[in-house]
Amino acid sequence: MQFPKDLKFTKNDEWIRVEGDQGTIGITDYAQDQLSDIVFVEMTVAPGEQAAKGAACATIESVKAAAEVFLPVGGTVTRLNEDLPKNPEQVNRDPFGAAWMVQIKIADPAELKDLLDAAAYEAYCKERAT
Repeated sequence: MQFPKDLKFTKNDEWIRVEGDQGTIGITDYAQDQLSDIVFVEMTVAPGEQAAKGAACATIESVKAAAEVFLPVGGTVTRLNEDLPKNPEQVNRDPFGAAWMVQIKIADPAELKDLLDAAAYEAYCKERAT
């Protein structure tokens, strides 16, 4: 299980990589492992859309379950991973790279303070596994 140190995490198993005022968002290695084989990804936001922290930005389905992906911070959607719906298995193969889902221009950087760092998220995952 990977917990990249350059990311922030939610307790809903989303990650965000912050570069300046831009955030790239996806689901964590823990989440894809729990869901098992991902068979469907649909983006539920569009470029240019203003979306609040906690708003759903994608739906993913696996052979076991369906889940929504929520924005860890609010902002303006700048880009979607258009390749992901055609290749949903990327979520299982590369959750922190090729399987990014949404990019946003972060509206309020203070919202990042509410997120977990890698060590705290790793501890949270271990706690749930027991």
